[in-house]
Amino acid sequence: MATTNDLKNGMVLKLDNQLWSVVEFQHVKPGKGPAFVRTKLKNVLSGKTVDKTFNAGVKVETATVDRRDMQYSYLDGDMYVFMDTSTWEQTNVTPEVVGDAKDFMLEGQDVIVAFHEGTPLYIELPASVVLEITFTEPGLQGDRSSGGTKPATVETGHEIQVPLFLEQGTKVKVDTRSGDYLGRA
Repeated sequence: MATTNDLKNGMVLKLDNQLWSVVEFQHVKPGKGPAFVRTKLKNVLSGKTVDKTFNAGVKVETATVDRRDMQYSYLDGDMYVFMDTSTWEQTNVTPEVVGDAKDFMLEGQDVIVAFHEGTPLYIELPASVVLEITFTEPGLQGDRSSGGTKPATVETGHEIQVPLFLEQGTKVKVDTRSGDYLGRA
């Protein structure tokens, strides 16, 4: 148990038998009336985001989330297999838990897998990854109608926007949160 005064970004709360991650919070002390805490919470399993207001000092139940360093091994049917880098133990994770992280994961890549009572909750990727462009159309010199970018498919099968001068086989750095091109690797 913790109070609303102890809230931090990334903390996981257990509300109505569901797990919610604190995205942002703000302590508000109006001139009149009691203080309160305005929060933005994200459902850990469904990804739904809600705004919730708590009175200041109210007790909230926190969930224990075990974050482990793991390595993505391979895709077995529709299950993603991860290996714990300290115990060599393998864990199968469903595609729903992996979510959009699949667009940026290569075999052998280090990730963080968050568990609650032995159940995988979500995958945390590094802020950026290096991927190779497997397909892109040749860029036409002087074509600026598209803002100087073109679609390119990276080795995971995900499509990103890259500058016109990049060609197939080029390694690029990609932001895992937004999917944006960050530069050549």
